[in-house]
Amino acid sequence: MTEKSGSDAMQQTGEANERFPSPFKLPTPEGAEGWEELYPYYYLFSAERQEMEDGKFWFFDGMHNPEPLYPFDTIMTENWWVAASQMASRVWPIPVAMGIDHRLVNGYIYISPNGVTDPEKIAERNEHFTRRAGHYFENWDEIYVNWEEKARDCIARLKEIEFHPLPELDPEENVFSHRGVYSSHDLLSTYNRLIENMLEMGSYHFEMLNLGYGAYLTFREFCQQAFPGVTDRTLTQMVCGVDNMLMRPDDELRKLAELAVELKLADIVTGHDDPDAMLAAMAKAEGGSKWLDAFEAAKEPWFHFSTGVGYTHSDPVWIDDLRLPLMAMRGYVEALGRGEDISRPLESLLEKRRQVTEEYRGLLPTDQDREAFDGLLALNWKVFPFVEDHNFFVEHWHHTTFWSKVRELADVFVAHNFIDDREDLFYLHRHEVYDALYDLIIGWATGSQSRGEIYWRPIVKRRRQIRDVLAKWVPPPALGTPPSIITEPLTIMLWGITAETVEEWLGVDPDAAGDALRGVPAAGGKASGRARIVTNYEDLFEVEDGEILVCRITAPSWAPVFSRIAAAVSDVGGMMAHTAIISREYGLPAVVGVGFATATIKTGDVIEVDGNEGMVRVVERAAA
Repeated sequence: MTEKSGSDAMQQTGEANERFPSPFKLPTPEGAEGWEELYPYYYLFSAERQEMEDGKFWFFDGMHNPEPLYPFDTIMTENWWVAASQMASRVWPIPVAMGIDHRLVNGYIYISPNGVTDPEKIAERNEHFTRRAGHYFENWDEIYVNWEEKARDCIARLKEIEFHPLPELDPEENVFSHRGVYSSHDLLSTYNRLIENMLEMGSYHFEMLNLGYGAYLTFREFCQQAFPGVTDRTLTQMVCGVDNMLMRPDDELRKLAELAVELKLADIVTGHDDPDAMLAAMAKAEGGSKWLDAFEAAKEPWFHFSTGVGYTHSDPVWIDDLRLPLMAMRGYVEALGRGEDISRPLESLLEKRRQVTEEYRGLLPTDQDREAFDGLLALNWKVFPFVEDHNFFVEHWHHTTFWSKVRELADVFVAHNFIDDREDLFYLHRHEVYDALYDLIIGWATGSQSRGEIYWRPIVKRRRQIRDVLAKWVPPPALGTPPSIITEPLTIMLWGITAETVEEWLGVDPDAAGDALRGVPAAGGKASGRARIVTNYEDLFEVEDGEILVCRITAPSWAPVFSRIAAAVSDVGGMMAHTAIISREYGLPAVVGVGFATATIKTGDVIEVDGNEGMVRVVERAAA
């Protein structure tokens, strides 16, 4: 019995006539020579494994990391490289799936699912999976309560971590308490705890997530057999409409908007673009203290909300940059002033879910079929909230806190003259940071100048220049040998990679694309309007009411913007991507996994989004 990987996970049949570029033949952008030194050796394509690596299918993970990775930020991708993979391969284990491999090319992350094709091995793994997964499904509520306790404890321990520069003399309490260990040991062990805490939460991240997807995919397989031709959009209608935690931050903004109107403070919210000026004016206003108390209560934990997916330190966070939540509150206050209902359409979504569910249930011919349908649907309603709720605990509350602690550590290096700015630390990999810390401790202990005071500045300067060059490079959507058939479920559902997607990537020149683009029909309905291209956080502040959002991928913290737009289009993603989920929750048409939308559509173009068919059409081009 053998385990097979790479393209086998996609169940290749036949020989492809075309292929994507070889990762070994991609040129390095001029000025980025030596980019490999930014990353650990195990993240790189290598001559020693060229035959295996060149024969696999790799696709660009622009969903989680649309830009070249900062060296320190690889802790996030390395984290899920192990954590997600071990759940599929070694812990449950999923019968047909092993892990998801990673490589970096010019700083961009490419991934390749590994699979199992040997029938005997699949049967053997299925026995283990059924027993282990069954235990979790049978005890889901109790296990989820325990999971949340673990997550909250992990976050609490992370918040307790503090970094301080080493003192001129070690504190007397360390001497007179006879501790026997001193500030140098505390600094190094605190860094270790920081990294271990990150990896611990990464493991919790995937403890139940694969099972949440697995429950949906089992339901999907049943429905595809029972209702030939049923679409994924219809299936997600049967399980969506849950009131998940990712919507809570936006709900808090609605409550604050309603409170401002109630306290007759609406003019203060609408009259200031600058958050500090608004808060200062609120503090002086009659009734303002009551609003500010509610505002402070909402911030913890709901403003620990990254404007990205939480995997990079460079994405602003609500709690540090209040512009986005203020913009949302301003819009809600204005809507209330017009007499509009600003609540989310949860009831209509639940009613639509009921209608669709009853319609399809009525098509089943036997009581046995209906019993199986009811059981699978009930399981999904039980487990599906975790699929989204975990995201707030992990990628937002925990990860935003983690990045703030890394910046505290960076301040220590600034204080000891290793770097000039706290942001410089992110150009070191976490293993290098450990070495630099020990170098710093040596200098403190001996009274000699640490080599790091001279060593790191030119390295940081060169790495910054290299990454700036890499940021201008356009990564191809895929590398290596294309599969003929793709059946690996998460690749389809989360990233939106299908055989049709691959064919389009092989044939589409984004610079020569026409006026029609095809993607995944993620949320039903049709809408027309002017496009607004959003490729970074600052672009969000340019979005106007009724526009159609066109982006690489959305983040959950963009939810306030969805109350203003007419539809959404994203370059990457599948039915379970956040763009798809948020659009369904807000009742907006959405097409995801388009591939080249941000490259072919311009702000101001009039476009039509057909969320039923998965088509995006340019109706009128904006003037140059």
